[in-house]
Amino acid sequence: MATVTFYEKPGCSGNARQKKILEAAGHTVVARNLLGTPWTRLELLSYFDGLPVAEWFNRNSPAVKGGEIVPEECDEATAVALLQRHPLLIRRPLLEVDGERRVGFDAAAIDAWIGLRGIAAADDLEACRHGADDHVCAGHDHDR
Repeated sequence: MATVTFYEKPGCSGNARQKKILEAAGHTVVARNLLGTPWTRLELLSYFDGLPVAEWFNRNSPAVKGGEIVPEECDEATAVALLQRHPLLIRRPLLEVDGERRVGFDAAAIDAWIGLRGIAAADDLEACRHGADDHVCAGHDHDR
């Protein structure tokens, strides 16, 4: 099984669910604070390799949901500058295994990459679940 470096927003229930799935599949998860990491341009780009710029953004961010930031209208330089200045805009989680880096929690893609042993929920594993029973992001600040 793999050791997964997992960049998360501390207290995010979605990230907690994702880590549990990885651990249940037998992986070791090394959690890191996405918000406290001083991201360089090249580091960020290494997670987004091959993805359209619009897929780099956290769609649950109020700035994106409210239309203040429209990912489809950002070029690479603008996007990287925004993500460096406001790490809550970065799509989560950022994952690294043996030097290979990825963004987001697409269960099928992760299963093909490192294996999930059939352990994954059918719901959207990147969506925030505010108000869903015990699944609440810390402080309800949800990416502000």
